[in-house]
Amino acid sequence: MTRPAAIICLSRAAYYNGDRLRRRFFPPQNHALPDEIMKLCQKSIGPLAVAALACLIASPAFGAEKSKAVGDKELAQSLEALLAVKTKGVGNVAASEAWQTVAAAAPNQLTSVLAAMDKADPLAANWIAAAVETIADRQLKQGKLPGDKLEAFVLDTQHAPPARRLAFEWLVQGDKTAADRLTPGFLYDPSPELRRDAVARLIDEADALLKAEQSDKAHKVYDKALSGACDLDQVKKLKAALEKLGEKVDLQRHFGFITHWKLIGPFDNTDEKALDVAYPPEQSIDLAAEYEGKPNDGKPQTVQWIDYATSDDYGVVDLNKALLKANGVTAYAWGEFESPASGAAEVRVGSANAAKIWLNGKLVHTHAVYHSGSNMDQYSAPVELKQGRNTLLVKILQNEQKEDWAQTWDFQLRICDSTGAAIKSETAESGK
Repeated sequence: MTRPAAIICLSRAAYYNGDRLRRRFFPPQNHALPDEIMKLCQKSIGPLAVAALACLIASPAFGAEKSKAVGDKELAQSLEALLAVKTKGVGNVAASEAWQTVAAAAPNQLTSVLAAMDKADPLAANWIAAAVETIADRQLKQGKLPGDKLEAFVLDTQHAPPARRLAFEWLVQGDKTAADRLTPGFLYDPSPELRRDAVARLIDEADALLKAEQSDKAHKVYDKALSGACDLDQVKKLKAALEKLGEKVDLQRHFGFITHWKLIGPFDNTDEKALDVAYPPEQSIDLAAEYEGKPNDGKPQTVQWIDYATSDDYGVVDLNKALLKANGVTAYAWGEFESPASGAAEVRVGSANAAKIWLNGKLVHTHAVYHSGSNMDQYSAPVELKQGRNTLLVKILQNEQKEDWAQTWDFQLRICDSTGAAIKSETAESGK
């Protein structure tokens, strides 16, 4: 297969659905992916493309058109084969055969197939989702989907968010009342996509009220939408609408940015070597200590901790302003976070600079990328918070590039749950 042909095949496997890009892959057949295409995908398109192209074959028949009696044991074994798929084509041959069995499953087994996505990585989830699509599409054409079972699956928040979202999409196709009945209940849902739908519905409702000159009612609905909004584009829209109505929206608090820090630096980062150099703040935190920093114009320089609070709406800490502009340098930021409860959370950071992050003395994130752009939630690390006081140490490194676009030396950091909803610190000295 030629490179253009491979890319054309891949393009057929993805399309836009509303505000999100969802990859949908043609069902696999009993053919392994050719080595030349495997290498092309890994080099030019990415690991998930391997799964997409593994599903493409020379035969014009792309799916199981009929269901067959598939025993629960046989189905479970076939799903395990799909779950075993890995990058570089590992498991593709066994999975292509197993997929035929899964895709031929009966409608009453649909939720069992969906449930397999709970323990699937993104690659395996694509294979399973393709089987779900085939089963549901076949049944919808031949009769009625198992609506009660699908709805129960959607409402069970213990299932993986992508699986629940996929179940919801098919439920809505088979039951035209489902969207109106269920979407309002998704405002605080652990599935980001379902939550987004609920927020979008409220925004539309408030917009209509505002157009009808019912500003008080619109204001209340906008506020309700903001309480569940996590996506930046929706929050920006709600902020604009609410501030037109006279309400100030605190984005720092809404997103859970850490705004109060202790900063120290600069330390040396000549030749980008400092990422793995443990300067004193990595060995122990002594906020009263002074250390030898990077020489300034050849002269020795002593550095000490300073207090810094950012006023930026998105919690950006500009180290060029706080510590003076420099190149080939390293700085540390130390802060506290008072968690209302113990449990799983995410530390999300945005920075155009290389960085390391420690939570409660444990290294939880490292990236060694410089000046490839900076976005909110650019990097994310799963963590476990303790109830009460938690400490954060952030190491931010600036390299020696001289281009104007490479002078940024900053970061933003927030703590949230898996949906992106802020976990707000109980102390003003960290996250307001």
